[in-house]
Formats: sequence, C-alpha cells, structure tokens
Amino acid sequence: MHPVTMRRHRGMTHAVALLMTCASALAMPAWAQDSAPVADDEEASITVTGRRVSQSAEAIGEGKITNTVAITREALLSAPSGVSGLKMLEQLPGFNVQTDGALGLYEFGNSVQTRAFNLDQIGFLIDGIPTGRSDAFGGSPVFRYVDNENLGVVEASVGAGDVSLPSYSTLGPLIQYNSIAPQDDLGLFVSQSFGSDDLKRTFIRFSTGKVGPFKAYVSRTKLNSDLWRGPGTIDREHWEGQIHADLGGDSWARFKYVSNDFFDYDSPTITRDQYNCVARDLEGHCGRDYAYLSTVPANTTPGFEPLASAPGVYYSNGNYVQNYNLAINVRKDKLYGATFHAGIAEGVWAESTLYYEDKAGYGVSPDGYANSLSRYTPQLAAGLAVVAPKGVQYGRSGVGGDRYGVTTKLHWEMGANTVEAGIWAEVDKYHRTQARYNTTDGRPDSAPNLDELVYLRRDYRSQRDTLQVFLKDQLSLADDRLILDAGFKGLLLDYSQRGYRDFDDYYRVVGGVGVPGWGPQNNGAHYKDMFLPMAGLLYKFDQRTQIFASYAENMALPKGMDDIYAVTRPGSAALVPQPAPERSRNMEIGLRTNQGQVYASLAAYYTKFDNRIQSITTFLPGGGATTETFYQNVGRVESYGLEFSGTYKPSFLNGLAYGNLNVTYNNAKFKDDIAASTPILIADKYVPDSAKWIVSGGVTIEPASWLVGNISGKYTSKRWSTFTNAAGSSVPGYTVFSAYVDIGDDIAFGPVKGIKARFNIDNIFDKDTLSFISSSVTGDGLFRPLSPRTVQFTISGEI
Repeated sequence: MHPVTMRRHRGMTHAVALLMTCASALAMPAWAQDSAPVADDEEASITVTGRRVSQSAEAIGEGKITNTVAITREALLSAPSGVSGLKMLEQLPGFNVQTDGALGLYEFGNSVQTRAFNLDQIGFLIDGIPTGRSDAFGGSPVFRYVDNENLGVVEASVGAGDVSLPSYSTLGPLIQYNSIAPQDDLGLFVSQSFGSDDLKRTFIRFSTGKVGPFKAYVSRTKLNSDLWRGPGTIDREHWEGQIHADLGGDSWARFKYVSNDFFDYDSPTITRDQYNCVARDLEGHCGRDYAYLSTVPANTTPGFEPLASAPGVYYSNGNYVQNYNLAINVRKDKLYGATFHAGIAEGVWAESTLYYEDKAGYGVSPDGYANSLSRYTPQLAAGLAVVAPKGVQYGRSGVGGDRYGVTTKLHWEMGANTVEAGIWAEVDKYHRTQARYNTTDGRPDSAPNLDELVYLRRDYRSQRDTLQVFLKDQLSLADDRLILDAGFKGLLLDYSQRGYRDFDDYYRVVGGVGVPGWGPQNNGAHYKDMFLPMAGLLYKFDQRTQIFASYAENMALPKGMDDIYAVTRPGSAALVPQPAPERSRNMEIGLRTNQGQVYASLAAYYTKFDNRIQSITTFLPGGGATTETFYQNVGRVESYGLEFSGTYKPSFLNGLAYGNLNVTYNNAKFKDDIAASTPILIADKYVPDSAKWIVSGGVTIEPASWLVGNISGKYTSKRWSTFTNAAGSSVPGYTVFSAYVDIGDDIAFGPVKGIKARFNIDNIFDKDTLSFISSSVTGDGLFRPLSPRTVQFTISGEI
C-alpha cells in the first residue's frame, strides 16, 4: 500500500475507533439518577457533576439564542500548564485549531478555522476588552494576555455572535475570555511545572483577600523551554493584576493590568519534500526534525565557501541564512483596563470599560549577501545613506504602537422587554519598519551593528479608527418559555497609512541605475454600514430542553490592510484602491438539552461570505526558509454543516466515569474563480486548511476522591493546502490522543494546603504528521509538523 494511503487508512481507523469508544460511553443505559429526579416544571438547575464536568448550563450555552459553547474552569485547570489561549479552543466543537508545539506558544504557528472563517475573522474579548486584530505582526493576539490559571471560563459563539460585543474583525464568531474574580481570603497560590524540551514554568498568584471594599490579586508566570524542533529557546514572563472594588448596592469597579514579555527563536516552515525526506536540511535532518543550522560552519566547510564573485566576503555563501541565530521574535505588550458598573435601579444598570494597550517588539530574519548586494547597489546610487554588506545581514522588522478605546452599555429591564444600547470607540495606531543591517563581521551569530544600514524597505504608520453603536431588545413571552431577540449594530471604520510602503518609495531602477523613489505616500479607506441586523429566538419545551435559531449580518475591516496597502505598483506611484469590506450572513438552528445524566447541544448552520480576503504565504527571496504573507480577495465562500457537543455521566457508575463527544461537519467552498489574465479556477473548491470532519472525545474517571484521570482523542480529516485543490496538495487526516492524571484532595503539609500533582501527556502515540498549513493558490503549500510526544508534570499548592 502507498505510504500516503497507509497513513490515510490508519487515520480513518483511529477515527472509527474513537467514534466507537465515545459512542459506547454515550450509549450506556440510563439507570437511576445520582440524586432525586427533577420534575419538568421545577425551577431548579439540572447539572451533570464531576470534578472535570460542571457548569453544564454554561458549557452548552443554555438560554442563548445562538450556538454558544464554553470551556469551564475545571477543564482549563486540567490542560497543560501554560497552554496558549488559542490552543484552549480545540476542546470546543466547530474549531479546527492547529498550533506549533503542545502549548501552542509559537506565534507564527497558530491557525484557527471555524465554519467559513479563520483566525483573523474571529472577534476576541478579554474581560470585555476587545483585542483588535490577531496578526502576530502589530496585532493583539489573545494568547499574549491570558494564563489558564487566571481564567474562569472561555465562551465561544461560533455563529451569529452578539451585536452588543465590540469587534471590527468578526464576521460572526466571538470568543470571550473571562477572568476569575479576586478571592475573599488572603492567600498565595504556587504552581511549578517541568516537562519535555527542558520546560520549566513557575506560576505564583498572591491574593490580598477582602480589605474594606477592595480585593485584589497579582500573578507572575515565568516560562523557559527549548524549541521542540531545532535549536533555540522560548522565554515568557507574564504578569496579571486585578483589583475589584465594591461600590455599594449593585455597583462595582474592576481594574486590570497585563504585561507580557516574550522572546523566542523561529523554526522553519517546510515543504512536503522536506517532510518526506526528498530534501534535507544542511545538517542532514528531514521530516519533523527539519530545522535551521545549530552552529555556524567555517567558511572552509564544503557548501559554505565564499562566493566566487566575492571571495573576500567570508560569509557570502547563501547557505549561511539557514542559521537559527538570525531568526527571532521579541514582543513586549501591556494592557490596562478599568470597568465601572453602576446599578441605577432594579433591572437598570450601566457599564463602561476604558482600556489602553501598548505594543512594542521586533522580528529578525536573515538576508543573504547576494540579495542584499542587489538592493544596496541601487539604493547607494539613489543617494541613500547605506553601507556595503559584509556577509549575512541582520533583517530587523520593527512593530509598535498603541491602542485605546471605551465601551459603554445601558441595560434596562421593562416588564417583558430587556433593552440594551451602547457605543464603542477605538483608535489603533501601528508603526512598521523593515531594514537590513550588517552584523559586526558578517557572521550570522555576531551582534548586529545598527549603525551600518545595508538597505531600507519599509517605514510606515497606520491607524484604524472605529465607532460601533448597537441597540437590541429581548422579549420574553409565554411565561419566559419563548424569548425573541432583535437588534442591530452600526459600524464606522476609517483606515489610513502614511510613509514608505516598499522599495519603490525609496528607490527605482531606471536604465539599470538606481534613482530616487516615489517618496512617502498617504492612502486610506472608509467603510460604513449603520444597519447590520441580528435576530433570534429561543423556545423552552421544558426546564430541560430548548430550541434556538438566529440570523445575523456582519461587516469587517478587510484583514491584512497594512499588507494590502504596503505595496507599490511597477513603474507607477499609484495607490492601491480601497478593497471591498468583508461581509457575511450567518444562519443557524439548534437544539440543546440538559437531562441530569447527559447534556448535549446540536446546531445546523449556513454561512455566506462575500469578499473573503485570503492570506497567502511564500518564501522571501534571499531569506532562506523565511516566509512572507500577502492577501488577496478571493470572492464568495459558502459554508454549511453541523456541530454537536455532549457529555454523559451514567449514574449506575456512581460517579466513577463519564464521557464527552464533540463532532463537527463543515463543508466550506469557494464560489468564484479568481479573476486574472488567465483565471484561476477555484470555484466549488474547498477552502484550504478547512477540515470537513473534526471528531473529539474522551473518558474521565474518578476512582477515588484524590484521583482524576482522563484520556481523549481528536480526529481531523483531510485538508487542502491550495485554493485549487491541486492533485497532491492534500494533507491526510490524522488522530492524536492526550491524557492527564490529577492527584490530590485537600492534601496539606504544614502551612501548605490543597497540594495537587498533575501529569499531562500530549500525542501519546507519537503521531508523526503534518498539521499546520500555510496555503498557496496553486502548486502546494508550506507546513509545520505535529509535535512529538510531550510530557509535563505540575505540582501546586496554596497558603
């Protein structure tokens, strides 16, 4: 059997086994309840209990008009310590999450697909604060601002979202990360983790307890680890603080602070040939071990000799760009927030949140001598103050800026009606630079010499001004059995960019000679839609079962605006015309039930998406394995499917075990070809990286009060790496398993109480496959392999 066929066969076998295991758990006969049965007309909450299954109403979105699912605090505390905010989402139905590494900390190795949308078309909020765009360059990706120990719940609306929530990037999906409130008692919580790849992570949270009307906590996380693939390290220092003030009655205030200091080395994306060992790296590695050079070979080493055209430049050989020393990312981000909640009267309150974010950092990528020389020569002729390259160049891309805004909302309950109205305003400023410098002697592991500029590429500032207003009404009828929601939001978006967009603004080549370029330019875009409606209904058959339905329209600022506008047209200073805004229409209908021993939710959806902006990744000339992303309008996309989530805890097992199952079926296809002199035929092709089937499930056991164990698996079906779904461009489906064991039940040792130990294992069977996809239009994409088996041990306690 062909190796690819064998892998596909094994993946389907694992998927079938997983489905059978989970189906068996869910099909166990329903014997007597854990407690006395609850009558249909009782008002009591029905909850499936367990130390890793609770808050069932929240987990399936009880009372919501949209398909809303949640990761509860119990599940968050079972995950490996330090898991990223995006990696958390893979526990939810509807989400195809691919990350680089078991914790998902590599910022350029994250992808999320849900229905017709990817990461940049999802809205994120942290304690009511919108995070803005999710790009690692200049954006505010959510994983920089959360730690799982400080989260109370992660709630995701994968369809219509909510008009009252602020976001200019969402086309439907909205995900809220809500922190725990400070505790009432003085205390210190400490958690220490050790794991594969020399992982060390320390988490400390100090709580003041209640001091008059105030209570607060501050936490610090320090994480150090080697990269799982190739040379290099990850270093993260993360601070969070929160103060809660009781202002009397129903009024309160919350002050929030987050600081994230992050440094890591890159690992290369790879081609299919490199993964299949048709090609190897310069140290002989291939497959999931393909990596950058870990050392700098002498220039007498075969394959590293100086170029014949530059014999005196010792590191002019292009192979030196494969060294890891010039592939790093540095980010320093801070977020400040203040929320004021005023209880005005019974059923009437107002709430405002002010926030400020400071973003700074840079990325480094290498540039080979020959490519640098080809840029340096005409820039020197054009009169720019540049210096000749010495060898391998230090490519520095600076990112920075700030973002500030305010959200305000008025909530008013008037009999059967609940009315909400509000406004959100934000200013997001961004500064991007891109230049190449010499290192002190041309070696890739030497210190950069920022006084020796070799060539310039970009230096621009952009600004996004956002204004959103909303109004919605919830009407409760038939003794609250029928709930109708209707509302709309209006969105005003202004974008501007000024500065040097690309090479042609610095210099041009005329008659083979470099001459001054077009100079700094100004460009902008304006988008306005003051009526984006949302409507929905919820009908309660009884206290156990509900049906829901919703419809919503959304508009978003085209993703990648900085990259769309930061291009120059050959032979012209003409500006890029305003791209059309991305738009979507989302419809869904579903059923949820909470039956004591089992709770479950099933939703069917249809999404229509216009003017999709698709990211495309290519290798950067002269940069070895360094990649660059650009964006293109690919027209319409339609998506339809089903999402199921269920948990079953059979009473006849007396709490010994319970199972859960998530199933997603998603059919997402392009509807238009890409217009070109030779049209690119993508109509009716599957959206790249979109899996048709995602199935996950697991079994949790609680054999004793001091022991909890879990094993879970996830199957992701075949995905395409190209828009055209070209032959040979698919990635086979695969199944990966993980497990944890949690030991401890209020164990105390001296002043330390609540001592617990946890073992987490990711990719138990050491599955070796491609996971993360950087898509391309034709040919084949670029990839990142699934990380191998990873083990982590965590011990925690509090005083």
